[in-house]
Amino acid sequence: MTCEAYSFVRTFAPEPDRELRVDRHYLLCASAGVLRLEARGQAWLLPPARAALIGAGQPILVGIPQPVTTASVLFHPGFVAAPPAPLTVFDLDPLARELVRACGEWGEGEQPLPAYPKALFAALAAVAWRLAERPSPVVVPAGRSPELRRALRLTERRLGEEVRFEDVAAEVGLAPRSLARRFADETGMTWRAVLRRMRVLRAVEELAAGDTPVTAIAFRVGYTSLSAFNAAFAELTGRTPTQYRASFRP
Repeated sequence: MTCEAYSFVRTFAPEPDRELRVDRHYLLCASAGVLRLEARGQAWLLPPARAALIGAGQPILVGIPQPVTTASVLFHPGFVAAPPAPLTVFDLDPLARELVRACGEWGEGEQPLPAYPKALFAALAAVAWRLAERPSPVVVPAGRSPELRRALRLTERRLGEEVRFEDVAAEVGLAPRSLARRFADETGMTWRAVLRRMRVLRAVEELAAGDTPVTAIAFRVGYTSLSAFNAAFAELTGRTPTQYRASFRP
């Protein structure tokens, strides 16, 4: 067997979506900045302290909205079992973070690993695969039809405004009732629920980007009430915005 697993750290400048497909199981962690991932009709954000586990050969779209530093660990399919899902995003616990750091000493190579790093990578896989069984709820639908994808893009561009569903429907050329059916059929959610998730996702980006006060972030993503923003954020993530930001910086 070639090298059972290896790790690398890289920093990337912002860039638009591009397809990523690798022949190994891929554990992707952001240590600074945010990545956007899309696969199978859903989209995720990957801020610090989160990881994505991607199955070998699984195509995903990766976007970089702000400068990002990533730590990546790739596992040969013959070394570990297939992940529990083609793509899963989850929180890294302290043990997983330490194992990612420890595995960072071994980069790509052609020879099998010595016993010690092989044991480290195996331990990381065991921990990461278990964490992947509890995926993050911070996900939004990506849509299948051109009309719905455009409606989602229009909605996302106007998060800081008083965006109206009727205006979005008119711009994509559908009656509001027809667009509402598209949301129900393709996402299983209402437009209003998708909007709420988009606002929380944008807030996650802002929280990861720097030290902007939570109140300012709430207004930027379209909330006029801090209490309403905190309630929507906690409903989706299980944490307050302040607690979520703290989890990025262990």
